Amino acid sequence: MTLYLPHTTTSAIAEALMAERHSVGGGAMNMVLTLVIVTDEADHYDAVRAATEAGREHPSRVVALIRRDPKADPAIDAEIRRPGTSGPGEALLLRLYGPLGEHPDSVITPLLVPDAPVVAWWPGVGPTDPAADPVGRLAQRRITDALRAPDPLTDLRERVSHYTPGDTDLSWTRLTPWRSLLASAMDQRCGWVTSATVTAEEHYPSADLMAAWLTDRLAVPVERAVSDGPGLTEVRLTTDQGDVALTRMDGRVATLSRPGQPDQTVALERRGAAMALAEELRRLDADEIYASAARHLGPKLAGSGARA
Repeated sequence: MTLYLPHTTTSAIAEALMAERHSVGGGAMNMVLTLVIVTDEADHYDAVRAATEAGREHPSRVVALIRRDPKADPAIDAEIRRPGTSGPGEALLLRLYGPLGEHPDSVITPLLVPDAPVVAWWPGVGPTDPAADPVGRLAQRRITDALRAPDPLTDLRERVSHYTPGDTDLSWTRLTPWRSLLASAMDQRCGWVTSATVTAEEHYPSADLMAAWLTDRLAVPVERAVSDGPGLTEVRLTTDQGDVALTRMDGRVATLSRPGQPDQTVALERRGAAMALAEELRRLDADEIYASAARHLGPKLAGSGARA
């Protein structure tokens, strides 16, 4: 069930939320955080759906801020989705008109879950400096997605230059299975790594973050090569005993090759927004590994490399 409140106020929205919780016998104390989604009309459906799926693991109040006509008179149109119909938490859609779109922090502050962390997510094009954004200033964690930008690599480099503890990007989160498999492969005896190659489709920011992570962890030269995709297709580590390679050409199943051992087939499906978001919501402290790797993300790595 959805409750519509056209041309409303934040106090009326807060009262309606309380009434909806009482009607189903629930309370805000069951929620572990407030997830604020800053989006537009075109992207809000997919973003709220991904947040709802992630909310099955992290019950939260999802507040989607949808900016509408900036020249209109100030107004708020609200949709409240009853607890239980959108997962274990609450979903609240706010369409902001006029100058309210420039001051979303004043709108959402009364609607935050008391004494609970705040996470901000920009599923589309995010701010260059998330921590300086009006919504970002309210959040302990700030999640962006450089892949959605017109120029993903430039967008990622600019955001990294403004890094503040608590910032992260889903381009980094998509690498978790790759990094886990490579780390486990290196736990086995395979020789000393002398160089590495990361191959992916062009303008794919996760590949450049992978190259930056390898540079940071291994302190070896890393080449960025280009393939037809989809996404990241291969990471190859050259050692003095042979190559360690993780290859995925279909976006679903990968082959792990190691010197002196038979090839191993592993499931490595491309991650959707819901799965990546759920992982990010598991931690509310700063991601030091991301910060360390991001410092090695520079113009030399991004967008360079040979065609593979």
